[in-house]
Amino acid sequence: MLEQLVQLDIELFLYLNNLGSTSWDAFWMFYTTKFYWIPFYAVLLFLIFRTRTPKLFLITIVVIALMVLFTDQMTNVFKKVLVMRLRPCHDPTLEGLMRLVKPNCGGQYGFFSGHASNSMAVAVFSGLLLRFKYKYFIFLMLLWSAAMGYSRIYIGVHFPLDVVCGMAFGALSGFLFYKLDIYLQHRFRVR
Repeated sequence: MLEQLVQLDIELFLYLNNLGSTSWDAFWMFYTTKFYWIPFYAVLLFLIFRTRTPKLFLITIVVIALMVLFTDQMTNVFKKVLVMRLRPCHDPTLEGLMRLVKPNCGGQYGFFSGHASNSMAVAVFSGLLLRFKYKYFIFLMLLWSAAMGYSRIYIGVHFPLDVVCGMAFGALSGFLFYKLDIYLQHRFRVR
């Protein structure tokens, strides 16, 4: 059963990865690069800041930092300790069958995707936090995160299961840290 799932994952990866073309490579490389999203994150923080007092905003900043640290470190635990599944670009059986858009492949292991988990955690956390002020914002954030996950398949560094599992872990993390933020906001608002 597991072997069949892995084989289907490989086939889906090859299909999705090979849909790419050189005319779209620059766009997806731009999209997948975290550095270019700094202005977007700044806007998110500004929107959150507008819903809180400075003291409560600082609490939210700490919660966000802990959430990103948690998802990032858990990704490393799964990649390097628990699963150790080769990235597609490090898998010798896929050599010549896939497109690697990045100049280098990255770390040896890829399960699960840190980009997918971090972006989904941010999407769920900020979407839930701002849902009362911006009704459909969470859907925009989920779409942004899904595209981030797809970008990892497109450029050739993650299998679809790496992305789906990363997104599931990120969604759970985003929800739990949202609950933590609500709890802390209530505790410090009362004082």
